[in-house]
Amino acid sequence: MPGKTLAGQRQARLAQLASRYTRMMKRIDEEKLWNVNFQKESVASILSVDYGRARIGLAIATTDARLARPLATLERINRNEDMRRLRELVLEHEVKQIVVGLPLLLDGTRGEMAKEAQRFAERARKQIGVPVEMVDERLTSWEAERLLEEEFGKKYRDESEKKKKTANEKPTVDSIAAAVILRDYLAKQTTPERI
Repeated sequence: MPGKTLAGQRQARLAQLASRYTRMMKRIDEEKLWNVNFQKESVASILSVDYGRARIGLAIATTDARLARPLATLERINRNEDMRRLRELVLEHEVKQIVVGLPLLLDGTRGEMAKEAQRFAERARKQIGVPVEMVDERLTSWEAERLLEEEFGKKYRDESEKKKKTANEKPTVDSIAAAVILRDYLAKQTTPERI
């Protein structure tokens, strides 16, 4: 009955290979999980804010990729609720720095909106506890509207009063403006100044 012995040996070998394969796949899965957790912990984000009286546009970029993308548009409720929602986003996206657009007038002076944006940035710095930097945002809303026109092929207007947008729909002018602010900020950070 050498056939049974050979069949038994084959069966034992297959069981051994199957066990080794299972252990190897488990180890690979554990390494993948560890790598994902390690990468998640090590990647910080920068949040950009386009402050407005009715809405706050938000964009985000990771510190390693340095590519700005629109994140959301928050409808303003009140100061405390706005800060609470902003704090949640900062924690969720592991934000290490916030960049707030400073809406200077075309001649470079500070108007009423610039003063409001500065007060907002100071509140964010105190209440959220991450560094906040102000960045000149002149003409970012205009540029955001042009970008949306190019993308969607028609004059784009934020219709938030007519229809509430879901996360899967078109981005708003406010979130695109925040992305433009962040894009410009990141470009200045990576470009060495010329003397």
